Amino acid sequence: MTLPMLKSTGSGALRSYSVMAALVFATTSAHAADGTAPSINSGDTAWLLISTALVLFMMIPGLALFYAGLVRSKNILSILMQCFALTAIMSLVWLACGYSLSFSDGSSIIGGFDKVFLQGVTPDTVRSDCPTIPELLHFAYQMMFFLITPGLFIGAFAERMKFKAILVFSIVWSLAVYVPCCYGVWHKAGAFFGLTGVIDLAGGIVVHITAGVAALVACVMVGPRNGFPGAQLMPHNLPLTIVGAGMLWVGWFGFNAGSQLAANGAAAMTLVVTHLSACAASVVWMLIEWVRNGKPSALGIATGSIAGLAAITPASGKVGPIGAICIGAISAWVCWLACSKLKHKFRYDDSLDVFGVHGVGGFIGTMLVAVFGSKAFAGGLGDFSIGKQLVTQGLASLYTILLSGIGSFVILKVIDLTMGLRVTHEEENQGLDLAEHGEAAYND
Repeated sequence: MTLPMLKSTGSGALRSYSVMAALVFATTSAHAADGTAPSINSGDTAWLLISTALVLFMMIPGLALFYAGLVRSKNILSILMQCFALTAIMSLVWLACGYSLSFSDGSSIIGGFDKVFLQGVTPDTVRSDCPTIPELLHFAYQMMFFLITPGLFIGAFAERMKFKAILVFSIVWSLAVYVPCCYGVWHKAGAFFGLTGVIDLAGGIVVHITAGVAALVACVMVGPRNGFPGAQLMPHNLPLTIVGAGMLWVGWFGFNAGSQLAANGAAAMTLVVTHLSACAASVVWMLIEWVRNGKPSALGIATGSIAGLAAITPASGKVGPIGAICIGAISAWVCWLACSKLKHKFRYDDSLDVFGVHGVGGFIGTMLVAVFGSKAFAGGLGDFSIGKQLVTQGLASLYTILLSGIGSFVILKVIDLTMGLRVTHEEENQGLDLAEHGEAAYND
């Protein structure tokens, strides 16, 4: 009936509809002008719901399978157990106080307790810095970052650390190290030891440098695996690792592009540069092995992809495609040096190369965003001076290294003096699957 009515009433109806549209637009503009809360955007909300699921997918099953394939068969269940336990426990800690301490106003170092157990947060509540999504979704999205960060460093001391020690270390470390970094870099810019203008879209500082430094400190304090470095401590199931790496790559789209907190062109560019950096790093790592060893390895190309993803994480909101390729290529080369040369020179047993890939890769991306993210470089989106931004990024990285390094050492020392860090020699030889969990992954 609408079409005939429009036809019969002619231009008068069209003028009426035009007036109604103008009134709606004026009302919307008035709400924006007077500071009232804008409405939640369904498109942004849908994208963040998907991104939240993608980041959880990175932890379980992505990271769990990636690490599980790299350890020996007698320790696969211990890795899977650690990933699942951390997912559950850290989510509860985030609800209890982690979110409030990270994303509510407080002191110059850490947030307050206004939002413990989501106090005062309703389905209609929004944050001023992301007003088009429910705050409940912001809570859930950031929770995934909180739980995957300690998940990263368990690979450094795999196959030898007590399960209860891992849980205690992860909880205390997350509150003492992760939360202040998250608060200063993401919630209250300028609260990160007085620095302003720190660039870290999705966690080069907050996630990768913090976890990488903690991994290095922990693997040194726990000590090397029995037989390191002479014994053949080989991965038992590389197909699991390759599958896990693929899952991480897919999930990283939610990790980086989701951090734009909106379904828009910026998120699209972030997704594109994330993918290109991983591609460039994969190819460069493959070529390095091909030239040096005569054969490219599946483990190498998978490791290269993770290095490229870690490196682009802080820069993904500022660089264009060419910058992303440069960051990916450089990170592959430097991370390869860290994993193949640095570790052997200093003889620390970073079992699954957490420091070499995540710590070094996160640092590379954090610094290079100052170069490739500037408008002075082709495709750069940032309006800043390269030199000044390099200083800011360098100081932020230094502060993070000191905080995570000192904090990790103190926490691990207390745990070692109270409950002990490491399983016994006999339990390590038996394997943590049986010694710690009473189960075997494979029944002969």
